[in-house]
Amino acid sequence: MPQHLGAVTYLVKGYDEAIAFFVGKMGFDLVEDTDLGEGKRWVLVSPPGANELRLLLAKAAKPEQRASVGLQAGGRVFLFLYTDDFQRDYERMRENGIQFLEVPRDEPYGTVAVFEDLYGQKWDLIEPKAALI
Repeated sequence: MPQHLGAVTYLVKGYDEAIAFFVGKMGFDLVEDTDLGEGKRWVLVSPPGANELRLLLAKAAKPEQRASVGLQAGGRVFLFLYTDDFQRDYERMRENGIQFLEVPRDEPYGTVAVFEDLYGQKWDLIEPKAALI
């Protein structure tokens, strides 16, 4: 049986603010939002058209988890959002208030720009030159 990653845990301060950002500003789909009781929820979001990997928005509950919100990659780019139309998504994200840390640049692998999410976590928006998406 083939394998694939189904979800990546993404620490958040609060479920609703994270959903508002990922769904409202980034245009992700809310795949699931299930109440697990005692303040816990199973919240999955994914980019539109994505069928495999999703983000599991997990509310940081312990001090060490809260300290890691926005620092899951130690200050490096953590996630790489591939697109088939860089300019479309770049403009839409900017219009929705997402802050890019640089102007778009062409690299051997494609067009890319680094942006920050609501917690300051860095992402790459990439339109690859090869058919990787």
